[in-house]
Amino acid sequence: MATNKLDSTKIFESVSGLSMSAIANRRMNMQRMQNVLLIWLDNNINDDNADCRNTIKQLKCVVNNVNTFTDHKECFEFIQTITNNKVCMIVSGSLGQNIVPCVHAMSQVDTIFIFSNNQESHKQWIKEWPKIKGVFTDIILICEALKQTAHQCEQNAISISFVASNKKLDQLDPSFMYTQILKEILLTINFKDKHFKEFITYCRETFADNEYDLHNIKKLKRGYRNQKAIWWYTYQCFLYPMLNQALRLMNVDIIVRMGFFIKDLHRNIQRLHSKQFDGEQSGTTFTVYRGQCLSEEDFTEMTKTKGGLLSFNNFLSTSRNRAVSLLFASKAATNPDVVGILFVMSINNMNSTTPFASVSGVSYFQMEDEVLFSMHTIFRIEDIQSMDANNHLYQVSLTLTSDNDQDLRTLSDQIRKETYPDQEGWQRMGLLLIKMGQFTKAQETYQVLLHQTTNESDKAPIYYQLGCIKSKQGEYREALSSHKKALIIQQQLLPSYHLDLGDSYNRIGSVYHNMGDYPKALLSHEKALAIRKKSLLSNHPHLGDSYNNIGNVYISMGDYPKALSYYEKDLGILQQSLPSNHPNLASSYNNIGSVYISMSDYPKALLSHEKALAIRQQSLPSNHPHLGDSYNNIGNVYTSMGDYPKALSCLEKALAIRQQSLPTNHPDLASSNYNIGVVYDSIGDYPKALLSHEKALAIRQQSLPSNHPHLGDSYNNIGNLYTSMGDFPKALSCLEKALAIRQQSLPSNHPDLASSNYNIGVVYDSIGDYPKALLFHEKAIRIRQQSLPSNHPHLGDSYNRIGSVYRSMGDYPKALSCHEKALEIRQQSLHSKRSSLSDSYYKIGLECTNMGDHPKALSYYEKALAIRQQPLSSNDPDLADTYNNIGIVYYSMCEYPKALSYYKKALAIKQQLLSSNHPDLGDSYNNIGNVYTSMGDFPKALSSYEKALAIRQQSFPSNHPDLGASHNNIGSVYIRMGDYPKALSFHEKALAIRQQSLPSDHPDLASSYDSIGVVYHNMGDYPKALSSYEKALVIQQQTLPTNHPDLGMFYNNMGLLYDKMGDYPKALLSHEKALAIRQQSLPLNHPDLGNTHYNIGLMYYNMGVYPKALSSHKKALAIRQQSLPSNDSDLAKSYDSMRLVCNKMGDYSKALSYLEKALAI
Repeated sequence: MATNKLDSTKIFESVSGLSMSAIANRRMNMQRMQNVLLIWLDNNINDDNADCRNTIKQLKCVVNNVNTFTDHKECFEFIQTITNNKVCMIVSGSLGQNIVPCVHAMSQVDTIFIFSNNQESHKQWIKEWPKIKGVFTDIILICEALKQTAHQCEQNAISISFVASNKKLDQLDPSFMYTQILKEILLTINFKDKHFKEFITYCRETFADNEYDLHNIKKLKRGYRNQKAIWWYTYQCFLYPMLNQALRLMNVDIIVRMGFFIKDLHRNIQRLHSKQFDGEQSGTTFTVYRGQCLSEEDFTEMTKTKGGLLSFNNFLSTSRNRAVSLLFASKAATNPDVVGILFVMSINNMNSTTPFASVSGVSYFQMEDEVLFSMHTIFRIEDIQSMDANNHLYQVSLTLTSDNDQDLRTLSDQIRKETYPDQEGWQRMGLLLIKMGQFTKAQETYQVLLHQTTNESDKAPIYYQLGCIKSKQGEYREALSSHKKALIIQQQLLPSYHLDLGDSYNRIGSVYHNMGDYPKALLSHEKALAIRKKSLLSNHPHLGDSYNNIGNVYISMGDYPKALSYYEKDLGILQQSLPSNHPNLASSYNNIGSVYISMSDYPKALLSHEKALAIRQQSLPSNHPHLGDSYNNIGNVYTSMGDYPKALSCLEKALAIRQQSLPTNHPDLASSNYNIGVVYDSIGDYPKALLSHEKALAIRQQSLPSNHPHLGDSYNNIGNLYTSMGDFPKALSCLEKALAIRQQSLPSNHPDLASSNYNIGVVYDSIGDYPKALLFHEKAIRIRQQSLPSNHPHLGDSYNRIGSVYRSMGDYPKALSCHEKALEIRQQSLHSKRSSLSDSYYKIGLECTNMGDHPKALSYYEKALAIRQQPLSSNDPDLADTYNNIGIVYYSMCEYPKALSYYKKALAIKQQLLSSNHPDLGDSYNNIGNVYTSMGDFPKALSSYEKALAIRQQSFPSNHPDLGASHNNIGSVYIRMGDYPKALSFHEKALAIRQQSLPSDHPDLASSYDSIGVVYHNMGDYPKALSSYEKALVIQQQTLPTNHPDLGMFYNNMGLLYDKMGDYPKALLSHEKALAIRQQSLPLNHPDLGNTHYNIGLMYYNMGVYPKALSSHKKALAIRQQSLPSNDSDLAKSYDSMRLVCNKMGDYSKALSYLEKALAI
């Protein structure tokens, strides 16, 4: 810092005693008051130092928004947040060399002043940075330079709109439209002294920390009427930058607060214009100039608009002095972000559409050369010529448009038509504020009007608009109350077919819809439609409005064909009656897109929503809630298509717009958080997903009735998250809440009820309660059969799930039947993904494998593989899933090298796209471990399983079932490697996790007991092995049908154990139980039946019952001959066992024959 040495022991805070959030809010408010903000960066700033406080006081006389920093990183982060202001910086010499290279290229940074006692040490390096205006040793000199820079920035910030000569009426820049109509409205309002007093109070609150501005506010209060508005506009205080910034940013709150001043300033210019240009001066042509800088983007837009119109949307200051104006334009030479423009304006008083006047004698500066135009002056761009060799300075020739300019007349007429020309004053202002999304300001306007209105008939339209505002704010009960008050008045005063009644029924229907009361909503909209049909032509937009709203109700009720039919009727009417880019058309495309999403036709959905967005970008302000709606819907389509980065980008844009334009408890903010949660869920970031869904739920609990369907949606998705996280009790609790809400609020055949039952079924499937899982999945499919087209993908999903439950229950024929139905539906559906078809083929193959039909299984695996091998683009989100499933198919076909290759390809893609601890990576490592296990490469299997475990430990709770599965797999590898102590350790860990996370009768617990039994079996501890097997058997008997194949497997294992223990009668009994079960559940030629007959034969042999032993071995051989290849080793074992029996029976010739057959194999 220069001039004064400051104590560095305490960091200065610009707003003493305020919380950080309050300081942030104050900063945001100040940024709205002036285009320029000042940053002072110096590590010696300290508010205890009198010189420091005095310096800031002097700076605030020039720029009211002063921000101080002692840390260059914090300063840099703050600058990154600035989007609508120009930044001037004062930087100490010691920090300048660190911060300048970081910020110089930022377009928001306009000018940098180096503040240092040692000028010489900085002269060299600052030459590299043209935005640096010099090294200053005195704050007074900086203030003088800053004053010029701030004035230049305000000049450059004047809002300009460009309207090409070939631009359609409905492609206007919103600022062009709204500044014109705001001006018209403000000029018709009778402002009173209370409006001036309210503005003074607002300014005192806003500039509470700026002594200089507070002094000017006092001066304004005392002397506003003593000076003309032009004097105050040109006076060096907050009014000029505040008004310009409000008009540039379309800050309607400040524009309306300053409405009295805008009107006074316009009338002042108008009176001067009449005085100066009456009589002899009338009809003369003269030239004025304006020098300013344009951004590269605005300059490019202007060059494209040559021959078209240019509108200055603020009050416009010009000069008759070319040299002065050229000086302003030439300052662009030091800023690479802008282009210098000298506007040369040809003015003919007879062509004037906006008043202008020379302000000499009335301006604060008493300058003879200044000519001031009222706001929204429109010129035609005649020519654009470069003025220097670097193409950094241009002369632009403009001609003031006349009342007879056809383009302008057409534009003005269209704008007036679209902005309620039948209303005037505050009523028209209220309607415009609603159109612009400024609901809070609109509500204030109508509440004042209601208070001032004594005539009952005049109250009805006010109540109606208050109802509309409350509905937009998400306050539906208040909205319904206001609309019903309007309707009661209308019913008393108007005939039953009057259109105002139709409008009220229409609005009441929309509120009921938002409250989730669809029967009442449908009834109200049908009443509105009936009235409108009697009173309007068949293509009237209001009929389209009714069709649209009825379509909205049908989509919420899940009747998508009816919804699409009504939306298309609405679109047909709107296309006949409105310009092609009218906002109402955007709403229609938006709704059609929503139906296509529900019908899973995502390409058509995306096309419709993109049409809606394009229209809204051209016709609405950038922070309008409807733009948030479009980004939200496009994000949802990308989510459905699996393009999660694009989805998240769009949904975050939607949230940002809604946070700017809506109350904090508005349901649309809940929807944004909800949809972002869906994306995080899809990419496996469960903590972020849960946080987003809980935010959504909290907002909905505040703003919606307790039985609103959206609350059901929130509980549903939180429940699904808990399912993914393995917390099944919490999952079930949330999903049951969702189901209860939906049962209260939705028709009995609504698709969302099906989803609730489906999701509860998934939880019961996960915890091994297959009868309950089946019950809920069957409920889901019955609802879907009633409410969805017969080829809807969700029906395929239901059959697929039911098939999986039947497989878990061991009923393979029913499982096969369900998967075949799923396949049939998916083949018919236009919207099924290839992955779904491949999944169906794979699962049919799996059931065929379970039933022992290996040729048929192979056929379906090959079909699955053929689909999966169809080429995909490298950025297709399904590519990793595709490789993974090809790996699954090859694994099922025992082609392990190919399976391994595809699993590794899937892993490589996931490693590029996902975080290092994403659960899907754990799944890939697990699959690779499975292949290595099957290939007998146990060290590599162990390595893969350990990587899977490490990832799952990072991403899941410590008791998640997938962690149990990882421990189980590692334990199984150690069994295969013969390391039984380690195997036992891991299987016991798996058991402990499963005991915490699963019901006591879950099949996975039985699996753990079985594995522990196998370990003890191999360690020769047969009593412990038997105990573990028996625990496994008890669980399986509780949860599985008596003929389930898994029970057959357990009896088989117990038989083998009793054999090891030499208890052949018990071994025989166990194998006979296994045989009885397998005969009921498996095909007659299934290999497992052959194995069981073989084991029974061994027991009879050990017991010396040779005839029965031979009989059993012959049965085993017959089955194996049908089901196994002719060279399979199990056939050799059968022949050899029969040889041994024949030897015991003394039939040596047969024994020799069997030996030869065994050896041949």
